[in-house]
Amino acid sequence: MVVARMGRTEAVMFVDPPESSGPLQDSRDVSFSVPMMHRLRFTEEVAGEDFVELKSLLHAQADLPIRVLIWADEEVAKASDRVAKLEAMLGSSERIELVAEATQFPGGEGIKNSPDVVDEMLDQIHQSNLDRRSYIIAIGGGAVLDVAGFAAAIAHRGIRLIRIPTTTLAQADSGVGVKNAVNRYGKKNWIGTFVAPWAVINDAGFLSTLPDREFRCGFSESVKVSLLKSKVMFEQLCRDAAKIAARDRVVVKRVIAESCQMHLRHITEGGDPFETRESRPLDFGHWSAHKLEPMTHYQLRHGEAVGIGVALDCIYSSLQHGLPMQSAEQACRCLHEIGMPLWHEALDDFERVLLGLEEFRQHLGGRLTVTMLRGVGDPIDVHEIDAMAMREAAKRLKMLARSK
Repeated sequence: MVVARMGRTEAVMFVDPPESSGPLQDSRDVSFSVPMMHRLRFTEEVAGEDFVELKSLLHAQADLPIRVLIWADEEVAKASDRVAKLEAMLGSSERIELVAEATQFPGGEGIKNSPDVVDEMLDQIHQSNLDRRSYIIAIGGGAVLDVAGFAAAIAHRGIRLIRIPTTTLAQADSGVGVKNAVNRYGKKNWIGTFVAPWAVINDAGFLSTLPDREFRCGFSESVKVSLLKSKVMFEQLCRDAAKIAARDRVVVKRVIAESCQMHLRHITEGGDPFETRESRPLDFGHWSAHKLEPMTHYQLRHGEAVGIGVALDCIYSSLQHGLPMQSAEQACRCLHEIGMPLWHEALDDFERVLLGLEEFRQHLGGRLTVTMLRGVGDPIDVHEIDAMAMREAAKRLKMLARSK
């Protein structure tokens, strides 16, 4: 293209490119990577003396105000004044503009089942004129963080999201993850994205108001990741199981930090943060868990379903892949002592549970790939599940659960 300027007008003329002996374009595959930063903070009272940690994550651009929107789990907001205090502290901070009052959403898996919640969040982003350099602070359990993360990811192709997980499950696992999703067609996480959050703040203060059931069930993911990654951590967890159930503050803080950082290292150093490969070791025990949740109409908490799934796959691994039965039973005992169920009546319809394998395969794409264990800290990917052996594993788990 040649541009010729003539007075105040411009004439644009298209001319043929010079002759070339080769093709104008070469087909090629170009590998590239995008630098990313995962910011993780541990605080005791982010709505108090540790507020500076949150404020330091809000980066200003030139002389423009920092525009912030807060979304919170309504049960968290009711349980303490931390959400209100955080809102007040942000509202009184120099250069920070709260674009609306903090909006509360119902917690629990039900929030992921209705498209109305995502639409409400998107409407609020639109009405508040947020852009890619604005911030959404999401405060709540894993389900609220999932929906908030999905809405933030698809608005303007991404608005900066700061997660403040308020459950042991979210602080130990999903809070540092790069996945956001909602449920559809009766299947978990059928619609979603892979986007790293701008930052994650694990605040111990928010855990103090959790009911015992919600508090304990979060540690299934800690048991899972220790079985995959570290025999030393697994054995320590087993020794500390009763202290976790009793909510020993020192033990709980250490276990959450270890679990969270193991998950984070897997995501940032494992070479496959967006799960483009077949293997998804962090989903050990999840194929049945994802089926059990909708089968129980989400009466079974995610952490409880994962605990059952981990116990089931440990027993199957001992039957099929060499995991010592002693280790499988030790994992089951650890989960039980923490306060987790090992069985639910939904498992009695085990043929329906087995359908979860195909749903799990569809969710991953390609051939079925399920992580099992040859030993503690020694995972293996398998591409076939022996249905008879899995049924036997379920029978043994039921007997073990009844003996507790």
